[in-house]
Amino acid sequence: MRTVRRFPALFLLFLLLFTGCGHPSGREVQEQSVLSGKGETLPSWRETATLRTIIDYVTRVTSPDSADYIPPADRIAVFDNDGTLWAERPLYFQLEFIFDRVRALEPQHPEWKRDKLIQAVVKRDLDRIRKAGAPGIARLMDITQAGMTTEAFTETVRQWIATAHHPVTGRPYTDMVYQPMLELIRYLEVHEFKVFIISGGDQDFLRAWAPEVYGIPREQIIGSRQRLEYRYEENGKPVLYRLPEIEFLDEGSGKAIAIHQFAGRRPVIAFGNSDSDIQMLEYTRWGKERSLVGFVHHTDARREWAYDRNSAIGRLDKGLDRAKKNGWLLIDIKKDWKVVYPYEEQ
Repeated sequence: MRTVRRFPALFLLFLLLFTGCGHPSGREVQEQSVLSGKGETLPSWRETATLRTIIDYVTRVTSPDSADYIPPADRIAVFDNDGTLWAERPLYFQLEFIFDRVRALEPQHPEWKRDKLIQAVVKRDLDRIRKAGAPGIARLMDITQAGMTTEAFTETVRQWIATAHHPVTGRPYTDMVYQPMLELIRYLEVHEFKVFIISGGDQDFLRAWAPEVYGIPREQIIGSRQRLEYRYEENGKPVLYRLPEIEFLDEGSGKAIAIHQFAGRRPVIAFGNSDSDIQMLEYTRWGKERSLVGFVHHTDARREWAYDRNSAIGRLDKGLDRAKKNGWLLIDIKKDWKVVYPYEEQ
């Protein structure tokens, strides 16, 4: 497998973003919302053509007497994460995690007071961080994550996700998940679909919190992978250490590769929100079974954010053209969702 060293591709992507959420929703609560609610199938969705398309598709492929019937073993659904299952503004939440780690560690390192990059993070000076370029972001990851065991990293992420708050809404990050998409996942599972998350984010970062939030097993949560090294601690215990290298970048065509490697077959359902998800949707669309693919289109500036073609984060440009040309589904947040976040129902 090709190794991408010093994070170049991933963090060039992160750097583009600079121009620009309660507690985990339990699986049991989500199932009750989908299956009971107010007698509706997907209670947080409006009765639009989008909802009818989704329900019609699921009905067709799960009805044994239908010409489009798909056996349960072949019912694979894949979802991007950032911007598809939870918010991604003003910055990817994993980048906020890195910044928070720098701030938490800074008091232990008096020498960092003279470090311009570290002080830019402490003061949230995004312009200076941008000027540091990809090497600067790689360095921030080195000092906050590299050299940690996988267990230590997971525990650090769990502590962060339990206490950190979104810089705009003030809500816990796990409140910033999309209630309609949580319902869609449960709806598909009720109809015997196996759901995978296919994300450009760090796989260990995702697996630290996403199983509880989305109700999806760890082994079905796939992301970019850090290179690991097998070592022994002083007491002889074998551990895995995170190295400052990306082993696999789960973006663009990498998503189709990851699907093949982990799911073992083409999906029949795929949802993303940006141009980096195009190949995942293409790969799904060209399967032999009837498929459903689409983008979450961010159109609601009041309840969330409105952005697409010209956005530095979550850009939906070529994908928007492709969707309109090929009839891919566009989930319009403003028009299709009654609520965006779970806390809106409280």
